[in-house]
Amino acid sequence: MKYFFATCCYILCFAGIFPLYAQTDLWLINTDGKGGNLKLLTESARRLTDRPEYDNQPSFINDHQLVFSAADDNGNHDIIIYNFESDKFTNLSKTSDRSEFSPSITDCGMYIAAVVMEEDKKQRIWLYPTGFEPAELLYDDIEPVGYYDWYDNKAAMFVLGEPNKLIYARGRNDLIEIDSGISRSINKRPKTSEITYLSESAEDQPGTIKSYDIEKGTKEMYYKGLLGAQDFIWLDKNYLLMASENEIFIRKYKNAEWRSIGKISSETHENITRMAYSEDLNVLVVAMNRK
Repeated sequence: MKYFFATCCYILCFAGIFPLYAQTDLWLINTDGKGGNLKLLTESARRLTDRPEYDNQPSFINDHQLVFSAADDNGNHDIIIYNFESDKFTNLSKTSDRSEFSPSITDCGMYIAAVVMEEDKKQRIWLYPTGFEPAELLYDDIEPVGYYDWYDNKAAMFVLGEPNKLIYARGRNDLIEIDSGISRSINKRPKTSEITYLSESAEDQPGTIKSYDIEKGTKEMYYKGLLGAQDFIWLDKNYLLMASENEIFIRKYKNAEWRSIGKISSETHENITRMAYSEDLNVLVVAMNRK
């Protein structure tokens, strides 16, 4: 197994399944309040991107920049950085022989990691320096991978298979198999050592939000997600967001009841999927399908 040792962190990642590429745009909604008092200012909702291609998988990398995956005219997907201060879009990658998905900042802040669909169709993690130097393959023998998130400068991997497996890379040749039969949304619970995810296991009731504590080695169940939804995010340590159609819901992690905080009205877009929240900017960015 080949591991890349960055100067500031030791990194491994986790994976998921790439979706069918619908025509999607990113929308921006201003917010007010924090945590359980979060309010969506739905009248502020507007398109951040407006192209016939795929713009999706948003993720904040600092207090003024967002990254996402965007398809070009030929169907190749690149990593795009949007700067809220300058209102400008910049290509972090522009590749003709591969596609980049699920970009996110590494714990050390020096790299944007992405799952890359390579020319031979392998799905592996690459690291893109924020200084725009050439990208480097993170490791070469764990694939196919997809969605991921970080804990302690390492990551868990959603390895696609029968069934899909969630694995945390604790160290060299030291992999923890957390679970199998999982969905694509995997998120570290803020200010904890927990990796959280949606289960697809019939034993758990599909759609149950589960947690694995890396430090304690313990598992928890945090009730069910919204019916049919595949994506959730944490606002903070205690509160979760999910969406159903064009409506966004919130709940405390130990409370089974979801509460609506707003609905996005649009004649052109429907079905919110992935979301990214910035407490610094007081904005929520969501991906929506074109009708």
